[in-house]
Amino acid sequence: MYAIVRDRGMQYRVEPGQTLRVDLLDVEPGAVVDFDEVLMVSNDSGVKVGAPLVEGAKVRAKVVGNIKGQKIIVFRYRNKKRYRRRTGHRQKYTNVKINEIIV
Repeated sequence: MYAIVRDRGMQYRVEPGQTLRVDLLDVEPGAVVDFDEVLMVSNDSGVKVGAPLVEGAKVRAKVVGNIKGQKIIVFRYRNKKRYRRRTGHRQKYTNVKINEIIV
C-alpha cells in the first residue's frame, strides 16, 4: 500500500513504516502530523486517483526530529570588476515516520 501526498508544493510517494525528509515543520519531535492533501492511494483493492484530491484520505506520520541538509556554496562575481561574494546555505528539514494511510 502506498500513497502520493502533496506538502507545500512538493509531492512524495509514501508507504507505512517509511522515514521521509520534508521541509521544516513547526512542530516538536514526537508529535503526530496529518497530511491531508492525498493525490493518489494504491492498495490491494486497486488504485484510487483524486480529482485533484482523494476524498477522506489522509496520511498520519510521527515527527522524528529536525536535521540540516548538506551545505551548498553560493558564489557571485562580476568579471573584470574585482567583485566576489561567497556565501553558504544549509536547508533545514524535518524527518517524519509514516505510521498509516487512512482511506
